[in-house]
Amino acid sequence: MSLTQLTTRTQLGIDAPEVRVEVHISGGLPAFTVVGLPETAVREARDRVRSAIINSGFEFPARRITVNLAPADLPKEGGRYDLSIALGILAASDQVDISTLADNACFGELALSGECRKIEGLLPALIASKRAGRAVTIPRLNQPEAMLVRDLRVQMTDSLAQLCASLNGGEALPVTASRPAAKRPRYRQDLAEVRGQGQAKRALEIAAAGGHHMLMMGPPGTGKSMLAQRLNSILPQMCEEEAMSLASIRSICQQRLDPETWLERPFQSPHHTVSAVALAGGVAALPNRARFHWRITASYFSTN
Repeated sequence: MSLTQLTTRTQLGIDAPEVRVEVHISGGLPAFTVVGLPETAVREARDRVRSAIINSGFEFPARRITVNLAPADLPKEGGRYDLSIALGILAASDQVDISTLADNACFGELALSGECRKIEGLLPALIASKRAGRAVTIPRLNQPEAMLVRDLRVQMTDSLAQLCASLNGGEALPVTASRPAAKRPRYRQDLAEVRGQGQAKRALEIAAAGGHHMLMMGPPGTGKSMLAQRLNSILPQMCEEEAMSLASIRSICQQRLDPETWLERPFQSPHHTVSAVALAGGVAALPNRARFHWRITASYFSTN
């Protein structure tokens, strides 16, 4: 088979559009071309994939190899396509049988040795794969993120050689464990610690129960920031959809995701002198293709 196709997903904010990795091997002078609007890290996959295939004990075809990342008008960034490209080349050269990956999405950056490295910001792609009804194959180092997504079949691999051995009838890949039951968050700052301030605490309770906005005003030292920091302790626990949206943002920001505390509501405390640009992060200056979806859970403002 000289033409193979695999599925993966790119990253666009907290969205993860599907990408088809098409690999074609034809006659002619040896060449390795990647098309489909790849940025520098994706174009450099040619060297990573070649070394990974050779060091995994396979033969790199000395023919003309064309890799197309479709759709062609969607920008492709990062090293998450390495594993799919390597599998496509091995399948097109009849060295690996990828028929069992027809309903799988593959993700993984390859080291020159063939080891699979962790991918940053993978959670949105896992959520999108679940919604599309696909299983996923990921590096073992991404297991903590995969554990957050319920009812998703996840295969983990440490290297390209291990994955290929499994596809050719060897030992099956390990499957990620189910997510542990989330515990009620234990906030370090609790509203129960506050003595007095009865009127302010009642206002916080009403705002928390009804989902209202709240503006606290007063001279410095009256406890506005102290009370705002404890509002989280009386808010209801986030539902799974809310928690997934927040976890996706944390994932693409390369923040640690703890399966036991991921339902804890976020708290942001910008300084009262912050400018509008600093508060929003300069989102208006981003190009249209890099749109980000912002979901503000709560905003607290205090005036000193």
